[in-house]
Amino acid sequence: MANSRVHGVQRVLSKLESSINAGNYYEAHQMYRTLYFRYLGQKKYGELLDLLYDGAILLLKHDQQTSGADLAILLVDVLIKSEASTSEELFSKLSRLFGMISSDVPERETFLANALQWSIKGSQQFKSGHPQLHQSIAQIFWKEKNYTLARYHFLHSTDGSGCATMLVELHRQRGYSSEVDLFIAQAVLQYLCLHNKTSAKDVFDSYTTQHPNIKKTGPPYILPLLNFIWFLLKVVESGKLAAFTVLCREYQTSIERDPCYIDYLDKIAQIFFGVPPPRPRNQGLFGNLLQSFLSGLDDSDSEDESQSSHPRASTSRQHMETDELD
Repeated sequence: MANSRVHGVQRVLSKLESSINAGNYYEAHQMYRTLYFRYLGQKKYGELLDLLYDGAILLLKHDQQTSGADLAILLVDVLIKSEASTSEELFSKLSRLFGMISSDVPERETFLANALQWSIKGSQQFKSGHPQLHQSIAQIFWKEKNYTLARYHFLHSTDGSGCATMLVELHRQRGYSSEVDLFIAQAVLQYLCLHNKTSAKDVFDSYTTQHPNIKKTGPPYILPLLNFIWFLLKVVESGKLAAFTVLCREYQTSIERDPCYIDYLDKIAQIFFGVPPPRPRNQGLFGNLLQSFLSGLDDSDSEDESQSSHPRASTSRQHMETDELD
């Protein structure tokens, strides 16, 4: 029985080679699918992954977009069914396939969604997909000038520097000169909302260094919003709610330039300063922050100040001088 299966596979492989040599790619695609089911049934995952990868590359090189994308999707299916562990090599292969699939092929989106879902394997930390795969996909979308999707995937990567370079290009090509600070502020706030302090700092430092329209004499910067973001990164690192509260109050005018900033800062306050979710919106961000801060002070009144280790207990250590925020 085993010999019969082996001979059957060899016959299909022989037909596959003949179809490819004759340029009959439709028939070749059907042969690949036949082998997919046979290898899958025999749990020959390693051989099957190599077969599907080589087949997808071959078909895509000959502009057989739908057939090539179908094999790419089957490859991810094997990764999932075989419970394959993530690796740099597999990310590289998936990225190459994605880059070869035309953007107007519907199966491309399915392939990417499935690949990202598989890349979550073994990690509760990366709920939207592995950062390394996101980084590679971001680079491909950037090359295609699809800035919206490139930006999304950069935000889910750890490549703050690459994101900054893309944002500089995007602003110079499609933004107004008055928006130079808005482009980077939103990216920093979104990185922070994704719990990524390191990339938030990287994207800010790289953007302000690279952008020719930013006179880097700072900090302090000429643009108040840039100063706010610079201070925010420092305050987030310190974890001091008092400083965060003062900072938001002093830069309220800059924050109100974009209504989304309030929502981002609400989330940042919850993540890094332990502030509870905001109460009804009429109270506003600053009222919520102030109430949380004062509650922290009330809680510490009954404790001896010299023995308290609560981060909100000592206002003298948390206070940020107003003149430093100008």
